[in-house]
Amino acid sequence: MSELVHVVPLHSISVTDATAWHQVVAASMAHDLPAVPPPGPGQVHAQLTKANLDSHRLTWIAAGADGVPFAVAGLRLFTSPGRDHLAELELHVHPAHRRLGAGSRLLSAVVAACRTEGRRSLIVEAPADSPGEAFCERWGFRRALSLDHLLLRFEQLDEEAVLLAAAAGHPGYRLVSWTGTVPDELADAFAAAKHAMDDMPMGDLDYGTVAWDSERVRAMAKVVSDRGDLLLTTAAVHDDGTVAGYTEIVLPRGASPRAQQYDTAVVPAHRGHGLGLWVKAAMVRRLRADHPEVVEIETDNAEDNVHMLAVNRALGFRSYRRTREFQLDLPAV
Repeated sequence: MSELVHVVPLHSISVTDATAWHQVVAASMAHDLPAVPPPGPGQVHAQLTKANLDSHRLTWIAAGADGVPFAVAGLRLFTSPGRDHLAELELHVHPAHRRLGAGSRLLSAVVAACRTEGRRSLIVEAPADSPGEAFCERWGFRRALSLDHLLLRFEQLDEEAVLLAAAAGHPGYRLVSWTGTVPDELADAFAAAKHAMDDMPMGDLDYGTVAWDSERVRAMAKVVSDRGDLLLTTAAVHDDGTVAGYTEIVLPRGASPRAQQYDTAVVPAHRGHGLGLWVKAAMVRRLRADHPEVVEIETDNAEDNVHMLAVNRALGFRSYRRTREFQLDLPAV
């Protein structure tokens, strides 16, 4: 039945395209990830139309004879040195239109684009034990990383434990928080601290490396702001001016009740002092005080990231789903 599927690249994104894309994604997630709130129409429009940092995006839709889209694929092509070998795929097929060949047709278009762009690694995330995982395995992707997704539900929060963790004494360090772009006086130190993510467990993913400096930190904050999200950061700053550890939370546009955890890291020279738990507990208190619309935080950790999993569980995060990162290796032709 694959002849009923028409794949079309989108060279620009109209409001109609974004609306159709949202409908496909929402239906796909409701079927495969019923516990995960789908992105709103505004979030999807911003994702498709706003620039990403050090990357550009290619998009395709698949439709039937009536022209109504029922499957979508987005390909993020990284462009910075150290990651210009890499592409990242998002692919959704409406549950009512699966097994018509749409996913396979879209993947063929994506792989052709990767070859044209000189990419050797294509990565995609799929829920564990899902149709997406079966699709990846069928088409030769290899499992490269397993992730444990955790939720901290504020209705179940041990307020006293969080208060104690946030108020714990850490001589030689102070907490600093900001919204959006890092303050100028901390920009260089914060960029240096970003390299603490370099030893994060990444399994067998060929994810490359990122070179952080103050301009990249500012550019990343602008990307988040331009798509309508709010970036919150809390950092532990040493008396010598070093940013020793930090945690970042993003509040999606539209007053979403679920906050998304971004990076949390402690600089190697400052590990072993409880700074990770300290900054995360302080962030929870900040959300409770300043953003009452937020009722939970979602984070994810590699299943072998024992230290960060322990920090999250000490705060009250609990596992609620698993995903897997798959990689398709594309040899040069």
